Amino acid sequence: MPFYHKLGRIPPKRHTQFRKPDGSLYYEQLFGTIGFDGMSTNSYHEQRPTQVKAIKNQYSVAPKIAKANNIKSYRFKGFQVKPENDFLESRKTVLINSDCAIILAAPKQSTNSYFFKNTDADELIFIHKGTGKLRTMLGNLDFKYGDYLLIPRGIIYKIDFDTEDNRLFIVESRRPIYTPKRYRNWFGQLLEHAPFCERDIRRPEELETNNESGEFLIKVKKQDDIIEMVYASHPFDVVGYDGYNYPYAFSIHDFEPITGRIHQPPPVHQTFETDAFVVCSFVPRLYDYHPQSIPAPYNHSNIDSDEVLYYVDGDFMSRNDVEAGHISLHPAGIPHGPHPGATERSIGKTETEELAVMVDTFKPLMVTEEAMKIADDSYHTSWLD
Repeated sequence: MPFYHKLGRIPPKRHTQFRKPDGSLYYEQLFGTIGFDGMSTNSYHEQRPTQVKAIKNQYSVAPKIAKANNIKSYRFKGFQVKPENDFLESRKTVLINSDCAIILAAPKQSTNSYFFKNTDADELIFIHKGTGKLRTMLGNLDFKYGDYLLIPRGIIYKIDFDTEDNRLFIVESRRPIYTPKRYRNWFGQLLEHAPFCERDIRRPEELETNNESGEFLIKVKKQDDIIEMVYASHPFDVVGYDGYNYPYAFSIHDFEPITGRIHQPPPVHQTFETDAFVVCSFVPRLYDYHPQSIPAPYNHSNIDSDEVLYYVDGDFMSRNDVEAGHISLHPAGIPHGPHPGATERSIGKTETEELAVMVDTFKPLMVTEEAMKIADDSYHTSWLD
């Protein structure tokens, strides 16, 4: 996170005595990343956060790879992923490399019987359909259509949905996810030319504190296994915390597009970054205003990265025959560009209502068996006249 946040009750100084009304100590936990060098939070617990009672089932959720070395462009029809009751079981990895996994999910039910912790990766959950509440050890966040939920690795959470009609686009990152560094000054503050600012970032403001003992099931993801761990105290027993490492929400509708007289390159849409991939937001915006401008993107070669575009809403002007929930994969090494007729159609247009999320990875993505179930196998020929 680019800025400091505190919630609940904390002592005046770190690593000092902080006592309960009965005189006993609260239990401090440093929740940090990259050793002691990355972002961290100090949280204070009613009970020891270390009380493991049992370790039960352990099973693999590693995706099965259909194409490990892929150079073929694909379109995947994401809404063909069938809804499932359980949140974790509904998650279907469609594309993956050693840095990230791109996942589709259509969960019908809230996580009522367990908590979840991903120790492998930060999670960026885009809410395509659904409303509800993300409940975490560091506070709760309401969510709705168009929200990105950024959940740092190691955060224990549950997710409550208001209805059964939910569609999620999830990026798991084995590298920490940050706001783009070119939008920040050396203090971490978002600059004037950034397409969003700190006011747009929703931090947890509701802290759920439960001082309960018993048996609490946490499903932990580690090295592509789910490990069922039973703890003796409720994981949401934090009375206060401060720091930089916490979950937050940002709405794609609060992204302010950067436009110009001629077509702007994809980095102007950048919203999040790691050192292994970037995430961009394509939002409604005015088109280029040079009198001879061509709003459609020019043909370009993905020499260094695979490009994944998740279509959310609107009419994407550079593509023919795409619908909400479709995913296009344009792999590194080959050129791609507007579909036949798209360039001509774009001339004279003044604005677009398109909404999409793009992920560009610097390592090739492998295509999974789950992806092939919803693949348009002829998409790579769609540029033929």
